[in-house]
Amino acid sequence: MNVQLVSGEFSKIETLNMVTQMFEMRIKFHEDKIKSLHNEEDIKMREKKIKFLQNELAQARAYLVNKDEPIAVSCTISL
Repeated sequence: MNVQLVSGEFSKIETLNMVTQMFEMRIKFHEDKIKSLHNEEDIKMREKKIKFLQNELAQARAYLVNKDEPIAVSCTISL
């Protein structure tokens, strides 16, 4: 099953906000999991994922800053 979350053209600010919120949601998911974990290996894995997501977000922001408007955005979740 595929769910189309986003599809369309957006301003640079709208796109930056959308992308930032999506990444922040994933980062918060891992942060919340860390709070309930007691296994050091699982905690380190999630911390590594958080750092990866933070790096990807920084790269996405840098890329978007140099884009012209409007920006085409498409986001689909496959279940």
